[in-house]
Amino acid sequence: MRGAPMKLIALEEAFWYDELQTKGSPVGHIPLKPEVLANVGRLLPDFTEFRLADMDRNGVDLQVLSLTAPGVQMQPDPRIAVADARMANDFLATVVAEHPGRFQGLAAVPLQDPKRAAAELRRAIGELGLCGALVNDHTLGHYLDEPQYAPFWETLQDLGVPLYIHPNPVPSDHWNVVKGYPGLEHATWGWNHSTGGHALRLVFGGVFDRFPGARIILGHMGEFLPAQLYRVDARYRDLDPEVQRPLKKAPSEYFGTNIAITTSGVFSHAALVDAIQTIGVDNVMFSIDYPFEPTATAAEFMRTAPLAPPDKAKVAHANAERILRLT
Repeated sequence: MRGAPMKLIALEEAFWYDELQTKGSPVGHIPLKPEVLANVGRLLPDFTEFRLADMDRNGVDLQVLSLTAPGVQMQPDPRIAVADARMANDFLATVVAEHPGRFQGLAAVPLQDPKRAAAELRRAIGELGLCGALVNDHTLGHYLDEPQYAPFWETLQDLGVPLYIHPNPVPSDHWNVVKGYPGLEHATWGWNHSTGGHALRLVFGGVFDRFPGARIILGHMGEFLPAQLYRVDARYRDLDPEVQRPLKKAPSEYFGTNIAITTSGVFSHAALVDAIQTIGVDNVMFSIDYPFEPTATAAEFMRTAPLAPPDKAKVAHANAERILRLT
């Protein structure tokens, strides 16, 4: 039975813009059924004919939009990456302006050139009015704990907006464990571990010790990490300090201050309750993963979640309003 109506804000919701020089989207990288690929390809560039109708039908008040993976992350020419990020962000800001209160946006960032990425982030937030940024995991095999990204982290911290770290459908390396099983390389299993591993690189690399005001968001119920944080802490305590630099606090304690998660694509009440018990209800946000996941399933999952009304409201919309400064 459907619960009482509530405000829903979803913040891992994809779009594509055909005018970019960088070509491609996940439909070219995921081994999905042809009819599923065709439907996703039809929905990604749309905002009004299908998307808004789907939101209205299922009671979703606001989608926070982002350029679908791999976005500009796999563009080998830094100049094109910068130009495409700027074009995508200008287009996204136009869509947001045309539908006030229904859409917001996370900026694409051309991390092939960290200083230009920082400048584009500042422009996207300060001039275009977007509410954060999204990066699709690695950028040409490079991860955000590497020292060249310090200017980007400084800007992110200065602006006080979050960075959503989303999976990248193009792997940075080859795992023999999934060799011969392409279905495991993607959202079924591999993406979660790769993206969660990226987040742990940031923690273990001391990024949040150097930039304590920086915040990231992980989708898919935290990319497996909430259920593993006890073990991560326990094994961290025994590491040789000659191998692992000491951190200012236990790895799990960066969740909340620096890391929040969303429910995108994981519509399990058991997983939701586990995540809340592990990292706190203030750090979990509702998301759908449109158009890759059904809005109706996601909305019903949130409305029937076994949470007290104040906690349900936090997950459904209030945490996103606070973290993304939507109000």
